[in-house]
Amino acid sequence: MFFKQDDVKRPIANFPPSVWGDQFLFYDQQEDQAGIEKEVEELKEEVRKEILQALNIPTEHTNLLKLVDVVERLGVAYYFEQEIDQVLQHFYNAYGDKWKGGAISVWFRIMRQHGYFVSTDIFNNYKSNDGSFKVPLDDDDVVGLLELYEATYLRVPGEIILDDALAFTRGRLDEISKDLSLTNSIVSKQIQEALVQPLHKRVPRIEALRYIYFYQQQPSHNKCLLKLAKLGFNLLQSLHKKELSQIYKWWKGFDVPTNIPYARNRLVECYFWSLCVFFEPKYSESRMFLAKVLSMETLLDDTYDAYGTLKELEIFTEALKKWSITCLDDLPKNMKLIYQMLLEMYGDMEKILSVMGKAQHLNYIREAMMEYVGCYMKEARWANSGYIPTIEEHKEVTTVSSGYKFTLIASFAAMGDVITYQTFEWALTMPPLARSCCVLCRVMDDLVTHKEEQERMHVASGIQCYMKEHDVTEQHVYDLFNIEVEEAWKEMNHESLMCKDVEMPVIMRVINLARAMDVLYKNKDHYTHVDEELINHIKSLLVDAIVI
Repeated sequence: MFFKQDDVKRPIANFPPSVWGDQFLFYDQQEDQAGIEKEVEELKEEVRKEILQALNIPTEHTNLLKLVDVVERLGVAYYFEQEIDQVLQHFYNAYGDKWKGGAISVWFRIMRQHGYFVSTDIFNNYKSNDGSFKVPLDDDDVVGLLELYEATYLRVPGEIILDDALAFTRGRLDEISKDLSLTNSIVSKQIQEALVQPLHKRVPRIEALRYIYFYQQQPSHNKCLLKLAKLGFNLLQSLHKKELSQIYKWWKGFDVPTNIPYARNRLVECYFWSLCVFFEPKYSESRMFLAKVLSMETLLDDTYDAYGTLKELEIFTEALKKWSITCLDDLPKNMKLIYQMLLEMYGDMEKILSVMGKAQHLNYIREAMMEYVGCYMKEARWANSGYIPTIEEHKEVTTVSSGYKFTLIASFAAMGDVITYQTFEWALTMPPLARSCCVLCRVMDDLVTHKEEQERMHVASGIQCYMKEHDVTEQHVYDLFNIEVEEAWKEMNHESLMCKDVEMPVIMRVINLARAMDVLYKNKDHYTHVDEELINHIKSLLVDAIVI
């Protein structure tokens, strides 16, 4: 054996075990799948006709805009990608920045979500002569107030009018949510949910489920569309269950909890994380690969941060560089298994990509992994020597070691022709869009994990580095970091509108990775300490079907 485990002092973290047992090991095929698929096709055709018929009637454009919004929030936009693109292109050609219909805030939000950099000038209508925001229309227009609030989250740096609108609407909505006459009403619940998490930061699949239940309570709801959303949700959930069962068998085959007991056993949570990034059927292979990558990132993170000695980690890192099965003999037992898992994971994906004629893409993903592991090694050396880096040194290394650059690049695997070698070259340079997302990830992670990590030998967090360098209080750094998260969102919004190097499906991977952080690391490390909130999310998406 390479070392005597009992003789080695390790920074063991004692992570909580998995809460799931083996409940996802087996998958039961949903009954009458073919019958449901046939009904879905019929409902899709009805909705498609409704969208296209309204397109050529200008007086119907506000209703069409609202229909597109509902389709997206119900989680069935992937059925109508071409039609939605056609509608929004038509709107932009016909109106440009000067929307002539109602629901101005909804128009602004949807156009920006789809990459149209429409102007904020239209919001001057909401301002009084003295430049302050007035209550939109009157106090009764709570929906208008909420729509303006949601639109402000699509702002980019320097858009003062939307910064002001956010402060104004947040304050008014907070007051309204406390109005006793509205307590327990649908509107009050909507406001409270929006104040906790605005629409732009919500994971699409979770929002779809939430909105289905809200939408069916609206007297004017479209029965055909509602049924499509419910059937579509269940149909897709069945595919997701099947995928999770497949990768769970892969994980189970290595018996990770027994063989790598120091690491977090979070395979189910990793699949959920991957589901946050893309849920559509066409990304099935990509989603399963990304779930495996996230689970391996967790094992690597815990090996470098909460187990390995510096000498072991140096040997392990060198073995990863060589990338050969012949390196196995030189590795400690636990690391040997991780190495085997990585080789098998990449081998499986290589077969899939070879069929697609894209096997060379795997080289880029491995390159991203090695950069990521290299930053872990640098952190291990800092921790071993007790070095506290400057905040700039810390950012340069930990923005990559957060794993989100590697995660983003890994998510491109098997996505199809939208991904080219230029996509990988773009991502590997850490362009502003990816950098903003990685900074957001690093900062949100630091905010909720740093205290627990510092209880053992661990590299200094960004919070410690900033406090030491600037001689400020912990609370001061918290405030600064929370502002940095919001600025990162603004920057991502800006880059998603300006970036012409990649197509919208790639940009959406970045946005959705940021949204996943808002579920997994907001106010608490829900990923390490899986709580009722995350358990409920996972059950609602992967266990409980919607009652039709």
